[in-house]
Amino acid sequence: MAERIVTYVHHGDIVSVREDLKGRHREHCLCWRCSNFTPDDRGNSCPIANTLYALDVLAGITTPVWECPKFYELEAKQEDTVKDAHAEDAEKKEEPAE
Repeated sequence: MAERIVTYVHHGDIVSVREDLKGRHREHCLCWRCSNFTPDDRGNSCPIANTLYALDVLAGITTPVWECPKFYELEAKQEDTVKDAHAEDAEKKEEPAE
């Protein structure tokens, strides 16, 4: 069954959203768990997040990030795991196809 679409006022604009996702952006967006993301200090924040935010403001949309090449977990222990995963991905790209 398709999820119900609702409308509401967001930052002064009437927007549409799936009812089950309304207000849940931070639960889904990687940025809020990333050490590169500093929303209160945009000058030092992730350039990808800043670019996406500028598009969101310009177009009046909300865009959660589910995949990102610059993601580093806020917790230090997890950060090493993520960096290792990035290295493994880079190695896979360099391997010739069979």
